[in-house]
Amino acid sequence: MVKNLSVNLCGVQLDNPVIPASGTFGFGEEMAKVYDLDVLGSISIKGTTRDARFGNPTPRIAECSSGMINAVGLQNPGIDAVIAHELPQLRKVFHKPIIANISGFSIEEYQECCAKIDGQEQVEIIEVNVSCPNVHNGGMAFGTQPESAAAVTRAVKEVTTKPVFIKLSPNVTDIVSIARACEEAGADGVTLINTMLGMRIDIARRRPVIANKMGGFSGRAIFPVAVRMVYQVAQACHIPIIGCGGVASAEDVVEMMMAGASAVQVGAENLRNPFACKEIIEQLPDVMERLGIERLSDIIGAVK
Repeated sequence: MVKNLSVNLCGVQLDNPVIPASGTFGFGEEMAKVYDLDVLGSISIKGTTRDARFGNPTPRIAECSSGMINAVGLQNPGIDAVIAHELPQLRKVFHKPIIANISGFSIEEYQECCAKIDGQEQVEIIEVNVSCPNVHNGGMAFGTQPESAAAVTRAVKEVTTKPVFIKLSPNVTDIVSIARACEEAGADGVTLINTMLGMRIDIARRRPVIANKMGGFSGRAIFPVAVRMVYQVAQACHIPIIGCGGVASAEDVVEMMMAGASAVQVGAENLRNPFACKEIIEQLPDVMERLGIERLSDIIGAVK
């Protein structure tokens, strides 16, 4: 029997739940040379800010035994260039719903970028990254406190018509309180988790490996943390979750969905294996057959 891999995110129907995570797939154009992107459920495009950003100084990548640390620093061409060039180019090679990932350093910047991207036909979901430093509050990330995460959520919802998912940082004491604050402020969904904070030291040179000293730790090592946080938020909130963090196999997708995710993003694994998302999608029916699953949507939040 043909397995049903489709899922629904706030009225947006996806053929399957597998989505390349923002920052690990660029704007899709390069990956279209590797395989047919239309096998994907959706794509979360590279994080976009109001102004073009070169990013942090190099080196800004450090390998780890079960993952990687990055401090790329939101390198992107800016919202206007993304709308004028990147989205039209992506539409030529990808014909399914697109998730636009928006970052900002002030509430006004989040509002401006989200209002602009909301008007783009190609974009069906807006993903708001609240892990950026709030320049008006001493550099503390918006997503580290319920009040500031809720403030961004409310501001963005005022200027948008499409579903808004808030992407949450795991570098907090209580992710549930932040997710609840976003839900109460009007978020249509949440994405979790973003990268953890990590560091590597070059012991021969006695200095940090990356120029920024610390960066976002991602990869297979953080998967159990991501599953735990998805489960906790799913038990406490009533909005859909896109789960991410260390996903590297079809079994991981099923586990993440059983914890409460309605869809799943694949991040660092794309950098290790460019075919990761395609292979996971191809393997899902066999895993479903083995586990007696007919429809993936039936297992969302199966673990209570």
